[in-house]
Amino acid sequence: MNILLLPELDNNQSSINITERSQISHIQQVLELKVGDSLKVGSVNGRLGTAVIESVSDTKLKLGCLNLDIMPPSKLDLTVVLALPRPKVLRRLIMDMTAIGVAEIILVNSYRTDKSYWQSPMLNRIDEFVTEGLQQGVDTIAPNIQLKKRFKPFVEDELSLWAKDRSLVVAHPYSPLSFNQYIEQSGLPQVLCIGAEGGWIDYEVGLLQEHGCQPIHIGSRILRTEAAVNVLCGRYL
Repeated sequence: MNILLLPELDNNQSSINITERSQISHIQQVLELKVGDSLKVGSVNGRLGTAVIESVSDTKLKLGCLNLDIMPPSKLDLTVVLALPRPKVLRRLIMDMTAIGVAEIILVNSYRTDKSYWQSPMLNRIDEFVTEGLQQGVDTIAPNIQLKKRFKPFVEDELSLWAKDRSLVVAHPYSPLSFNQYIEQSGLPQVLCIGAEGGWIDYEVGLLQEHGCQPIHIGSRILRTEAAVNVLCGRYL
């Protein structure tokens, strides 16, 4: 972690006790900080700054001299519509997109999304993965994350409305138009639609295209979802 993410704080608060074991362990074992040392912190939905360790044990970390005077980085003007991936991949993708600064993440169903993924306990840990991403990316503002279990109604009722004032693309390796060409012609799109392992099926690409999405490819290589997400989102940094 590059900052220690604290709960939402009062502007006048000068100290706080932390009992989250993973954070305490990181401070002790990875950063090897001790009483009197300063570290970078951030308050959820608030500012970034520094704090000083006043006491630390295996169960409690007390921070004092809180000085939160730095605004968090601006979010990217980007919504990622992502077909729900395998549970093991979900954690890394949420962390990476949060660290990159994606403003909104929509997890949708797709033909190649196994039904069991929607029952995965990983979905109940999304807030945990967001926290890890914020601490990695030195940010305090979480992305807006929504789950949409019905692909067709989402595309027809919601995504189609976005096309009225936002630019949308769908990643599809067999599109004749490259992402570079799209950017040269229209600039960075505000919505990226990315499939899970195996990509979107033709029906899904057709429905997305019918409701305002321009298919684009990112080269001749077929990438895993993780690689595709980072390649596409990396263009916004």
